[in-house]
Amino acid sequence: MMLAFGNPVYDSIRTPWVCTRDRVLSGCATNAGLAFAKLGGDACVVGRVGTDYLDQYHWDLESAHIGHCTEPCRESGGFKLDYDRHGHRELNVFGQAEAITQIPDSISRANIVFIGPVLQETPFDLIRAIRERTKATMVLDPQGLLRRVSAGGHVEHYMPDGIEELCALFDVVKPNELETEILTGVDPRKDVNKAAAILEGWGIPTVVITLADLGALIVSEGRYYRFDAIPTLAVDSTGAGDTFAGGLMYALSRRMDWCRAGCLATAVSSLMIEQCGPEFELPFSEVRRRAAQVVVSE
Repeated sequence: MMLAFGNPVYDSIRTPWVCTRDRVLSGCATNAGLAFAKLGGDACVVGRVGTDYLDQYHWDLESAHIGHCTEPCRESGGFKLDYDRHGHRELNVFGQAEAITQIPDSISRANIVFIGPVLQETPFDLIRAIRERTKATMVLDPQGLLRRVSAGGHVEHYMPDGIEELCALFDVVKPNELETEILTGVDPRKDVNKAAAILEGWGIPTVVITLADLGALIVSEGRYYRFDAIPTLAVDSTGAGDTFAGGLMYALSRRMDWCRAGCLATAVSSLMIEQCGPEFELPFSEVRRRAAQVVVSE
């Protein structure tokens, strides 16, 4: 089982190709859980939701056959996302759910634990407590640890104190290109190997860096695997990295090696961004077909 910690959000999304009529379910942990479950895995999401979306959230996850451990709170989290034709986005906050406080007993049954916050809802002390309670493979997407809200309601990025020591608690850390540059000071589009080496130096066993149209890099035990992106039309790239993580963790749960895992994750992400919203489809036959076409170099 994969247990994912991170608050769900209900977002409004506008891209050059689509515009959601209502707010739709998203969030790092939620999207990873959706991908994991759609591939056939057993997933459960731990997070906080306001009473405004609580019933909708339970219905959404149960419809997707995903377990949930939900703490009600004052308001649900959500973002307004506006994308330009180059994939750059402006991120504004609709609401922010409170920090997670519970670690469910089901952690004893998890073989993979994913920490995927959207906005400061997994405090460092909670993460340390989770690490103490499980021997499962722990995977981090650091996006929500590197975000804070400015006075104007915009999301800004920063480097929190103690992040190096925290990352070293994980078996796998998966930043995207922006997060990699924040963490290392190196633009991974210019020198992804150098950026990965810095993260390795923090004591992280496996580093995964996603680079959008430039693909992804996985570094583990001194071996570097570079995965080319699958050419596609990114109708909505919201959650691309989240579903990459979901595909990667599904592959790990099936004991695939890093080469096969990276190919499957790349295929999953390419399929997801061709669609919009949590109802995206991941037919396994198409995932396998695309994974077989991914160009990998060491």
